[in-house]
Amino acid sequence: MLKLYYSPGACALASHIAFEEAGADYEGVKIDLKKGEQKTPEYLAVNPAGVTPALETDHGVLTENAVIMPWIADRHPEKNLVPKDAFERAKMDSFNGWAGASLHPALGRLMFSRPPLDGEAKEAALKTVKDKLALAEQHLLKGPFVMGDQYTVADGYLSVFTRWSRQAGILDAGDYPKLNAHLDAVQARPAVQRALKAQGIEPVDG
Repeated sequence: MLKLYYSPGACALASHIAFEEAGADYEGVKIDLKKGEQKTPEYLAVNPAGVTPALETDHGVLTENAVIMPWIADRHPEKNLVPKDAFERAKMDSFNGWAGASLHPALGRLMFSRPPLDGEAKEAALKTVKDKLALAEQHLLKGPFVMGDQYTVADGYLSVFTRWSRQAGILDAGDYPKLNAHLDAVQARPAVQRALKAQGIEPVDG
């Protein structure tokens, strides 16, 4: 049995969504970041980096959403969760790399810094996030899904960060109509609703 370690609402939600979209057999294991469970010896034995997601497989442990999501999709090709064309697949991988290495840390700095940012530091962090959301809105999100008409694992990944942005009051409908429509469409999918329910969280309404 595949075992996915996640923290509710955190970025591992993307891999959780991929499992539900694939209809795969797996076990979800909740790691409470607020309680520091990611730093316990038991979890560090799974992922020494002390972060989620981590996926236990028969071959060992995989980490990083950008790796786990397409791995799940490749095991279930009938679900069409990744592009079949090699170049389009590379474009999807490029988007996921940007989401994980650029958008995620920008939002993390703004929303989760301890102590919280204030003053000029907060304003600068907010501008960085808005610039990255604008890049996605204007250039990276083809519409209606990241890759165009085909839903892929990239859509679940993007929705994690637009959820955060909406929760923080950043995802203004006037500035980001495509991103808001995308988030609503993703959250309406039955597989996504199952993943949210499994994590004990609700869709974020606009």
